[in-house]
Amino acid sequence: MIAIEDFKIKHPNKVRFIGLDLGSKRIGVSICDERQSIATPFKTINKTNTNELIDELKIIIEENNIGGIIVGNPVNMDGTMGRSAQSVNDVASNISKNIDLPVILWDERLSTVAAFNLSSLLDVNVSKRAKTIDQNAAAFILQGAIDFLNN
Repeated sequence: MIAIEDFKIKHPNKVRFIGLDLGSKRIGVSICDERQSIATPFKTINKTNTNELIDELKIIIEENNIGGIIVGNPVNMDGTMGRSAQSVNDVASNISKNIDLPVILWDERLSTVAAFNLSSLLDVNVSKRAKTIDQNAAAFILQGAIDFLNN
């Protein structure tokens, strides 16, 4: 895994990224355009095991010409690493070992809350909101990272 600052220096060319919101039961996936301006919710994967996740990611990467993976890092509000952050770090590390692309951890504080609040502002009904919350959170994570890369 590399720091996003290092990624920005090494990869100035425009490529598409996937953003991941790694939950305990579901994984939200988002994809951005090649100009890295808009992150779009893509799909939600039901979590089984890391190998199946990696296989699914490889298919998404190949079909969508992906050049990097941004993983939401659930840092505690005070900046410390909790149990979920350790779990995410382990999965991200596994992804990094098995997929030959840069994997970047991005501070995801508030992304799920923001995704839920935005969908409520857009008057999306609660059952639909629950179905798409993971991929919407992944889009928030990815959008935050590409906004950082573009500045």
